[in-house]
Amino acid sequence: MNISSQKTDILSSALDILSTLIAFDTTSRHSNLELIKWVEDYLIKHGVTSQRVPNAAGTKANLFASIGASDTPSQVEGGIILSGHSDVVPVDGQDWKSDPFALTRGQHQGQDALYGRGTCDMKGFIALALAAIPRFISCNKPVHLAISYDEEVGCQGAPEMIARMAQNIAAPRAAIIGEPSMMKVINGHKGISLYEVEVCGHEAHSSLTHLGISANMVAVELMHDLAVLARKLWEEADPQSSFIPPHATLTIGEIHGGTAANILARHCKFIFDLRCPPGQDADKIIAPFAAKIDALNHELSAAFDGAGVTMKRHSNAPALAPSAGADIENFVRALTGDNGDSGVVSYATEGGQFAAAGFPTLICGPGSIEQAHQPNEYILMSEMEKGAAFMMRLANALS
Repeated sequence: MNISSQKTDILSSALDILSTLIAFDTTSRHSNLELIKWVEDYLIKHGVTSQRVPNAAGTKANLFASIGASDTPSQVEGGIILSGHSDVVPVDGQDWKSDPFALTRGQHQGQDALYGRGTCDMKGFIALALAAIPRFISCNKPVHLAISYDEEVGCQGAPEMIARMAQNIAAPRAAIIGEPSMMKVINGHKGISLYEVEVCGHEAHSSLTHLGISANMVAVELMHDLAVLARKLWEEADPQSSFIPPHATLTIGEIHGGTAANILARHCKFIFDLRCPPGQDADKIIAPFAAKIDALNHELSAAFDGAGVTMKRHSNAPALAPSAGADIENFVRALTGDNGDSGVVSYATEGGQFAAAGFPTLICGPGSIEQAHQPNEYILMSEMEKGAAFMMRLANALS
């Protein structure tokens, strides 16, 4: 089979697989087990065994598998990890022109495009990797497929799978995280920490402020402090940084609180994220705010039983520092056909977690991050074609 036919076969299979993957509503608040079961069955059809790594409740799971010509491909060094997350962000309140959970072909600015939640971020990459399984089976060096859950809520699902892989597979040459990068090589990204602040007040009539505590008013004060901190981070931007924006960022993404306009709010909760470039410590940045939380908690709890304020960190995904090395970067660029310099991105991925486990790690996948999380999310057919060529070249390089 010639190279053109190989690429066409991978692309055709990937489109069929993508249609199936998109149909699974794997929004992070839901289970991903139906998708994982489908992938398991698909791998079994090709003679590939896989390992589940479930969450504590058993409602979600990671999945990893080693594919190659050896009887024990997991024990062959020099393989490549292909990693993608199965979960997607919500479609609630977004103005979709098609069913977000049905793959729809269309046009975007005169180019063929595939619409659906997760087409770009990042089921397109997973579909391409799965479509190339028949080629990977005959490779002398293995491909280690890794599919995670709960990446979209702070990269919470992958760590246990990564730890299991570090124990069970021989040292790979590289881990490639297939986040949308227009098939460009990305060697660094910011980390992300998610924090939830919960304020418990004491209800009273809103005219009698001395008889209660408005959780909303306390929360507003705390959110003002965070806004001041965000401004401070902006003012401390490193003009030599390659990141855009060139500084740590802090944003408040969710706010919930209050019962009625004439009641001192009993409860208020807000969630914020802090995204730090490599070398900056989120805990150190947030330490003065955490100290204020502790002081306020003592003050409020002394005033009324049940009142107080707490802060919980839900995730702390590390940044990815450019450290994979020129050899790995050149290898991946040869697969993409991209001769440009490597870059960095401001979004977070599981790449920092793979790197922390000792895997040389890069980001490279089809589609643009600008389409991710948007209504009418899409991936250009040309990007899927580039991805199919990438998988074909990877199989050839490992043969």
